[in-house]
Amino acid sequence: MQFSESWLSEFVDHRMRIEDLSHALTMAGLEVEEVTSAAPPFSGVVVGEIVSLSRHPNTDRLNVCMVDAGDGQLLQVVCGAPNARAGLKAPLARVGAHLPGLEIKASKLRGVESAGMLCSAAELGVSQDGSGLLQLESDAAVGTDFRAHWRLDDSLLTLKLTPNRGDCLSMLGLAREMSALSGAPLKSPEVCEVPASITDARGVTLINPEGCPLYCGRVVRGIDPKAQSPRWLVSRLERSGLRAISPVVDATNYVMLELGQPLHAFDLAKLRGDIHVRFGRAGEQLTVLNGQEVQITDDLLVIADEAGPVALAGVMGGLDSGVSEGTTDLFLEGAFFRPEVIAGRSRRLGFNSDAAHRFERGVDFGGTQRALERLTQIVLDTCGGQAGPVTVARAELPTRPAVTVRHSRVQKVLGVPLTPADVTGVLSRLGLVWHEANGSYVVTPPTHRFDLRIEEDIIEEIGRIHGYDRIPAALPRCEPVVEAASETSASDAQLRRLIVARGYQEVISFSFVPREWERDFAGTTQPVTLANPIASHLEVMRSQLFGSLVECLRQNLNRKRERVRVFELGRTYESRGEGFHQPVRLAGLAYGAATPEQWGAADRWIDFFDVKGDLAVLLAGQDTQFARCNHPALHPGKCAAISRQGERIGVLGELHPRWVQKYDLPKAPVLFELEMDALRQRVLPRFEQYSRFPVVTRDMAVVLAETVAAGEVLSHLKAHRPELVNDIILFDLYRGKGIDPGEKSLAFRILLQDTEKTLTDADVDSAVSKLLEHVRNKFNGRLRD
Repeated sequence: MQFSESWLSEFVDHRMRIEDLSHALTMAGLEVEEVTSAAPPFSGVVVGEIVSLSRHPNTDRLNVCMVDAGDGQLLQVVCGAPNARAGLKAPLARVGAHLPGLEIKASKLRGVESAGMLCSAAELGVSQDGSGLLQLESDAAVGTDFRAHWRLDDSLLTLKLTPNRGDCLSMLGLAREMSALSGAPLKSPEVCEVPASITDARGVTLINPEGCPLYCGRVVRGIDPKAQSPRWLVSRLERSGLRAISPVVDATNYVMLELGQPLHAFDLAKLRGDIHVRFGRAGEQLTVLNGQEVQITDDLLVIADEAGPVALAGVMGGLDSGVSEGTTDLFLEGAFFRPEVIAGRSRRLGFNSDAAHRFERGVDFGGTQRALERLTQIVLDTCGGQAGPVTVARAELPTRPAVTVRHSRVQKVLGVPLTPADVTGVLSRLGLVWHEANGSYVVTPPTHRFDLRIEEDIIEEIGRIHGYDRIPAALPRCEPVVEAASETSASDAQLRRLIVARGYQEVISFSFVPREWERDFAGTTQPVTLANPIASHLEVMRSQLFGSLVECLRQNLNRKRERVRVFELGRTYESRGEGFHQPVRLAGLAYGAATPEQWGAADRWIDFFDVKGDLAVLLAGQDTQFARCNHPALHPGKCAAISRQGERIGVLGELHPRWVQKYDLPKAPVLFELEMDALRQRVLPRFEQYSRFPVVTRDMAVVLAETVAAGEVLSHLKAHRPELVNDIILFDLYRGKGIDPGEKSLAFRILLQDTEKTLTDADVDSAVSKLLEHVRNKFNGRLRD
C-alpha cells in the first residue's frame, strides 16, 4: 500500500521526521518498503496566468503569450502547447528556474524573445501527461510558488503489509496505528449523515446472509455527468497509486483509501427491480469491468437484480451496470462480505481488485453505513444531485468475543516486567475496550481488527506498541546436557561417511516428483497428490527415491560424465488409510566402470555384486539375507530383496530394461534402497574368550537343486551350527561335468575351534555330519562325490 505522509498528518499530528516515521512503522510490524518524493526537485516555478495570446510571426506552431507572474509585470513567453489560451492558469518556470534536467534561461525562439517557460505536468515530473500545459484551478493565486500550491514537498511511503493487517489498508487504519505509537490524538474525518431529499429507494434482499450479513444502498438522482473531480481528490488518488477515472468512481476509490471500505456505484437506469445478494447459479454469466467474461459458479457470491447478476460481490462490478459518461442516476452500494466467501475467488478467476484484496482480509462492518454516508457527501459536493434514504439489509454479524489476557502471561511472553499501568496504557492507545478482572484484562476486539482472537494476539499488540526495540536482548541461559552415544545405533552422519568412503556422492532432490515416476519405479497408480503443486509436472509426493537418482544420472550423462556414484538420504510418502506413512530411506545408484580408470586394473563394468559389496559395509554386523524378488523398477532376473530376521529392509538390483530404454540410458545402472530405521540399528560388540588351540578347517561340497538359493543355505547352516563351529564360508559354486542338469554344487569352508582343548577328528567329523544332516533335511541336498 502506498500513501501520502501529508494526508496521514491530517488524521494524526505525529510530528515525526520522515525517517523516524518509517522506522516507527517498520518496528511496529508495518514494514516501510520504500520512501519516495511526490515530485522531483525543481525551483523557480510559480502559478502564472495567460493574459493574452497571439500567433508567432515566424511559425504557425508557436504562440506568443503575455503571462502574469504575480509581480505586476507581464512576461513574454513563447509556447507551443495546443491548449494555451487567454485566461488559462498554468505553472510558469521563470528565468533561472531549475527543472528536472533543465535550466531555464532567457532565449529567442524563431526570433522572438521568451522570458521563461509555461510547463506541462511531464516537464515538472508530477505525471506522465505531456500533451499540453498543466491546467490549474481557476482560484489559484497568481505568483504563488507552485510546489507550495500543489503541496509537492510531500513523501510517499510504500508499506509491505502482512495479510493479517487488513485494517491498515486505509488512512484511518494507519492513523490509528500512528496515534497508538506516537500518543498523538486521532482526528477521524468528519462524516455527517446526509438527509434524504427524495424518497426514491431500491429494495434489498439478503438471500444468502451467511455470505453477506450487511448490505446498505441508496439512490442518488440528478448528478452532473460532465462534472470533474476536484484537484485535492485526484492528487490523493494519484499519490496512493490510483489514477483518476470519473468523479463517481474517484469518490468510491477515495473513500476506500480513506476509511478502508470498498464501495460500488451502479447506473440506476441499468438495474431491473430490487437488489438480491445471493450465491451464483449454474449457467449464469457476467462481464466484469475489466472486460472479462466470468462463468458464475455456486460458490461465487453475486449482486443480482431481477434480470440476473450485475456484480461479483466483493470482487468487481459488472460492465453493463457500471457508471458511464452519460450516467445521471446512481445506486450506491456499501456492504460487508465475509472474508471466507471472498478469499481466493479473484485469484481463481485470474484477476485481482482492490476491493477483493480488502474484503478477503476483513473489512470493518461497524463502519459500512458511515462509509456510504461519506461517499454520498463527496458525490453530492462534486456532481450535485439529490440523495434518497439509506436502505439497510442486516442479518447476524460476526461476534467479537472478549479475550482474557493474564498479566503474568504478558510478562512471561514478552520477557519485560511491564506494570499494569503500562499494559492498560497500551490497550487504551489502541482503542480497545477492556476491563480488569482478577489480575487479568478482559479485552473486546473492535470491529476493524479481525486478527485479534486469542490471548497471544493481544500480547503481540502490547509488545508492538511498547516497542520491540525496547525489549532487551538477553542470551538464553541453559546447561548443556551431553548424552552418551548409543553403541547399538548408528547416526545418519556415520552412515553418510560410510557410503561416501565407498565413492558415492550425496544428492538432494525435491520430494515432489512427476506422476509417471511413481508409476514406473514404484508401480503406484494412486500416489499422494498435491493440492497446490509448485510446478505442473511435480504433482505427487515420492514413495521411492529411484526416480530422482535416475534423473540425476541422466543429467550427468548429458554432461559427459561416464562414471556416476550417487546416493540420497530422504523421506518418502505413502498413503495409509486416513493418514500418511513417511519413512526415511537411503538409496544409491552406481553406473560406469567398477573402478576409476587406472593402469593397475583392467576396465570392467560395474555389476550387481560390486554394489552388494558396498551394502555389506553399510550392513556390517547385521545378519542379513539376499533373496531373489520382483520390483517394478528393477530387472526381474537381477533383483534381490534384503531381509533381516524375516523382515524386508531394502532392495538391490539393475534397472529394468524397459526403463533403460524409456529414459534413454546407454546401459543399466545398479540401484539400491534401504530403510533407515533398519540401517541405524547395530549389534553391540561382545567379548568372547579367545582360544589358544588351533583352528581346524573342513570343506563340504553339497549338491542341491538349482532353485535353492545359496544365501538361504548359508543362513540356515549358520543359524544351526554346532557349538564348535566358529564360522561357515561359501567359497565355490559349480555347474558342469559330474553334476546333473537342474542341479548345482555349493562348497562351504567350515572353521572349527574349541577354547578348552585341541579338537579330535571325531569331534570335527561329528560337527560336519550335523551340518550335512541339516542340508539333507531342509534342502534335500547330498554330499558331492
